[in-house]
Amino acid sequence: MDNEKNPVQSAGRIFQIMETLAEEGPCGLLELSHLLNLNKTTVHRLLNSLIYMGYVSQDEESLKYHMTLKIVNVSGKVLKQIDVLSMTQPYLKYLMEQTLETVHLVKRVDCDICYIHKLEPANTGRSIQMASFVGMISPLYCTAVGKAIMSRLSEAEVREIWERSDVSPKTEFTILDIEQLLKELEEVRMRGYALDNEENELGVRCVAISINDYTGKAEYAISISAPTPRMSDERILELSSLLLEAGQSLSRELGYHA
Repeated sequence: MDNEKNPVQSAGRIFQIMETLAEEGPCGLLELSHLLNLNKTTVHRLLNSLIYMGYVSQDEESLKYHMTLKIVNVSGKVLKQIDVLSMTQPYLKYLMEQTLETVHLVKRVDCDICYIHKLEPANTGRSIQMASFVGMISPLYCTAVGKAIMSRLSEAEVREIWERSDVSPKTEFTILDIEQLLKELEEVRMRGYALDNEENELGVRCVAISINDYTGKAEYAISISAPTPRMSDERILELSSLLLEAGQSLSRELGYHA
C-alpha cells in the first residue's frame, strides 16, 4: 500500500495488518513487523486497537495474533445490502443503447429462470413484440440465459435439473436430449456465452452470459434477444463481445475474482 496516497496513514496500516493476518494466518509480533516492514512498537499499538475493536485476538499460549469472525459478520451485512438489479441497471442500459435490441436480466429459481428486468429500445422501428415480461418463468434447459447459468454447474447438477424439469418441445428446435444439452453446455463453457436458436420462441435468437457473484456462483444472467433475420452468426459474435465485456465488469463489481 502506498501511504502517500492514503490521507490517514494509521488507517492504512490497520488494514495492512488485517489483510496480512487474513492471508498468512496467525502471526507473532516480530513476524508481522517483518512482513509489513513496520516498527514493532507501531504494530503492537495497532494490534491492541484491533483487539479492542474485536477484529483480532491473541492466543494465550502461542502469543500469536489472528483474525476473529467479526469481519465475517461485517462482510455478511455488506453482502445483504447488494442490490443486483440496481448494480446491473447501467450495464443493461448500455447494452440496449449499443445494440438497439431487447435486453433481459434473469434470476435462477430452482429449475427455472425468472425475468426480473427487461429493456427495449424505443422508437426505432426495430423492436418486435416478444413473449417475455418481468415476472415470467421459463425453463433453464431451453433458454440462452438458462444455459448460461447451467454452464457453471457440474454435470450431476445439470442432470438433476433435467430430471426435475418438465422437458417438452417449446418449438421444433427445443433440445430434448440430455446428452445433446450437456454437449452444448461444454461449448458454452469454451466460448463464454450461450445461445437460444429459436428453442424457446420461434423467430427469436438470443445470446446470453452468466453473472458470477463473490462466491463464483451464477444465479443471474443477461441476454440480448432479436428477430432471427437480425441475428446472423456475425451479429451474434458482435453481441457476445459486448456481453462478455459487460459481464466481466459486473462480476468483478459483485466481488467475483477468477
